[in-house]
Amino acid sequence: MMRMSWQRDARSKPQPSSAPTRGPNTTPQHANIATMTAGEGSAAAAAASSSSDMPTSPSPKPVSVLFVCLGNICRSTMAEGVFQSLTSSPQHPLISHIDSCGTGAYHIGDGPDSRTMSTLASHGVTTYRHRARKFSPSSDFTTFDYILAMDDDNLDDLERLREREVKKRGGEMGVGKVMLFGEFGGKKRRGDRGEEIEDPYYGKKDGFEKAWEQSVRFGKAFLEGLERGELS
Repeated sequence: MMRMSWQRDARSKPQPSSAPTRGPNTTPQHANIATMTAGEGSAAAAAASSSSDMPTSPSPKPVSVLFVCLGNICRSTMAEGVFQSLTSSPQHPLISHIDSCGTGAYHIGDGPDSRTMSTLASHGVTTYRHRARKFSPSSDFTTFDYILAMDDDNLDDLERLREREVKKRGGEMGVGKVMLFGEFGGKKRRGDRGEEIEDPYYGKKDGFEKAWEQSVRFGKAFLEGLERGELS
């Protein structure tokens, strides 16, 4: 099970130290404050006022994330299962909702590929459950802040659907962002595109292990960007 940069080990609550015994010649703290000169008092007041006037950066808001591949049984389910493990126990405060789907309708209602499930289980992810569904422009662009494609073909399909949805709605407001998952922590390719997660469906088990490794790497990088306030 992965642990993220935002998590901290629980520490025992510090015990209050016993108050020191005041000797007969010890000057109380409040006596020192009372003897502060007028100039020192003015400087302290100015510093306090300056500190209170300093702008504070807004806290990042929680976001919802949708992982998308072609059939929603291999890569996007792997990414969803990994991301769930990265953001649970305890629940990540900046993630509100996670799901996955496919651009095609080939496997609607099916569970994830057995090789996806066995790969997840081999890495300690044993509670993941999902039924494949197709991407829904009318609802998914509204529900999800980040829609993350596994490869260039998925990305192109989603960008076309988003363009159509923006035109239909008359603007960008409330329409989720479409990006390649490999933009986060992935190796850059020609044209400055991020790393793809290749479809392992027709290959062997090692393709699913690679999809696991990429999903962990990309997922951690996404969370780090979110925690730095770069994404929300």
